[in-house]
Amino acid sequence: MKKIIVTGGLGFIGSNLIDLLISKNYYVINVDKITYSSNFYNVKEFKNNKSFNFIKTNISNKEKLSQIIKRFKPKCIFNLAAETHVDRSIDQSDDFIQANIKGVHTLLEILIKNRHIKLIHISTDEVFGSVKKNFRTDENSPYKPLNPYAATKAASDHLINSYVNTYNVKAIITNCCNNYGPKQNPEKFIPKIISCILNKKKIPVYGKGNNSREWIYVEDHCKALHKVYLKGKIGETYNIGSNLNLRNIDLVKKIILISKQKNIFDKKSKVQFVKDRPGHDLRYALNSKKIRSKLKWSNSINIKEGLLKTLNWYENNKDFYKMIKNKKFKNRLGLRK
Repeated sequence: MKKIIVTGGLGFIGSNLIDLLISKNYYVINVDKITYSSNFYNVKEFKNNKSFNFIKTNISNKEKLSQIIKRFKPKCIFNLAAETHVDRSIDQSDDFIQANIKGVHTLLEILIKNRHIKLIHISTDEVFGSVKKNFRTDENSPYKPLNPYAATKAASDHLINSYVNTYNVKAIITNCCNNYGPKQNPEKFIPKIISCILNKKKIPVYGKGNNSREWIYVEDHCKALHKVYLKGKIGETYNIGSNLNLRNIDLVKKIILISKQKNIFDKKSKVQFVKDRPGHDLRYALNSKKIRSKLKWSNSINIKEGLLKTLNWYENNKDFYKMIKNKKFKNRLGLRK
């Protein structure tokens, strides 16, 4: 049984990736330092699974991480250990520097002595910055990060490429568009909308809701990551996207429509336009032709099906939302100037 390490496996994408990997008979070592966005609820079904092992540690802890690698001898590390919320990076970027740059540096230093291990590093479309309508960034587009989160992810991408070139570390970078689906932190856009609907509260939308994002269902993203592990070329970068862009206000309308069809919408959950965050990029969009043509991957879950599956999951897993009562999720973030 092949062994794989997933860092940040108590988070949204990491826990969904673990679901996929265990279903494909991998032994998964979940490494997570446990932050505000970590949630054991996400992996509760693997508590007694012999193919799953959880270890609490920070990827910046070189000694502990080296011990884990020596003990388990993994074939691959999927790096999803990262601070990801843009609003939080605007308020306080220190944690983003530590996790997204220094943590990756520690991991790369370890891999110099473990060059047989493949690293799949999960990055973001935000490194390319805002793009014009009808244009999509491909793997050769220049980086132009415009917020602290995006800047730290861009830095980690450059650092990885330098270690591939200088030290022959076996690494591949993926840049993905916005994910949605089960197990996502309630401070993120879609679960926040769903939470407002389930709790009969107003739905906050930044500015006028004209910011456009490309959306992919998390299961499709995880299948792409597995495909990159199996067939991706070392030193390459692969964009992972759905080719579907929606303005924020149009996405809200879609979720409201689905909730009305399920008879769970209350008129109290009306849209409330709120002050925009500083430097809010207008549009992200990826060209994902490379992974589609070279690795024969394609996304299979359309937005209507994905949103329905997502809404159903949150409706049936209300215990997941207990964390939203924490004061960390009550106050508006991202307004620091």
